[in-house]
Amino acid sequence: MSKRPDNPEWTRYGVAPNRGVELLHAHYVHHSYERHAHDVYALGVTEAGVQSFSYRRSFYASTTGTTLLLLPSEMHDGRAGTPEGFTYRMLYIEPSLVRDMVEDATERASPLPVTGIPLIRDPVLGELVRRTHSAFTEAAPRLTCDTLLSKLLVRLATRHSDAPAVVREQAASPRALGRVREFLSANFAADISADDIAGVAGMSRFHLSRQFQRYFGLPPHAYLVQVRLNEARRRLAAGEPAAEVAAAVGFADQSHLTKRFKGSFGITPGQFARAALPPRQT
Repeated sequence: MSKRPDNPEWTRYGVAPNRGVELLHAHYVHHSYERHAHDVYALGVTEAGVQSFSYRRSFYASTTGTTLLLLPSEMHDGRAGTPEGFTYRMLYIEPSLVRDMVEDATERASPLPVTGIPLIRDPVLGELVRRTHSAFTEAAPRLTCDTLLSKLLVRLATRHSDAPAVVREQAASPRALGRVREFLSANFAADISADDIAGVAGMSRFHLSRQFQRYFGLPPHAYLVQVRLNEARRRLAAGEPAAEVAAAVGFADQSHLTKRFKGSFGITPGQFARAALPPRQT
């Protein structure tokens, strides 16, 4: 992050290694982008303020909650639309990754998302942009990032494209879904990908996630988190330190374990461990 005491602007930038995704989170007041273009899809959401820009010979102003979609090779600029500036998140996604995820859901060659209007007012899409960006930024499990990015791109392609893609349902047998559940339980500490479990089930990544949720009540990435949390409870109750437990069960670090543990159980790992461990003999 870059920020000076006399400058309220800040910028955070990152790259998801080997994933075809770059990340930007920024607040600008005085900064003004020169006209430029990306060779990738630029997909973002304005979180606060007004973001003004020129695109395809027209002028636009993005307000809080609005999704931005800038197509590859399209020239644009950007600046604050009010004196207070604006805050926004952007995902820069390789076209090949967009195509792969859209065709995985539609199960046929589908056109890449194209629209002449760069502003999309869809609260669900905007929230998916925010959640996907946060997941990549916080180094969430690969399966979580894969799932959120797939949902985001499929919603974009099916609802906000000039030639909307059509999702074709694919059924899954209980036996195939059971194999996936067993795989997740047996490999909970690994950084499992959507490709891994799709291979176990013998079906597309997108449809596996939908069918798994219908059958078990949770999508695969959320089920994996629960498996990890239950294993963490067992280890904490046995007296293992929380930092070691976090690494052993597949969380990025102790803070990630604490966040998910409290979200599911209402208490921190430390509180659970103190209550679960037998009192010391004096």
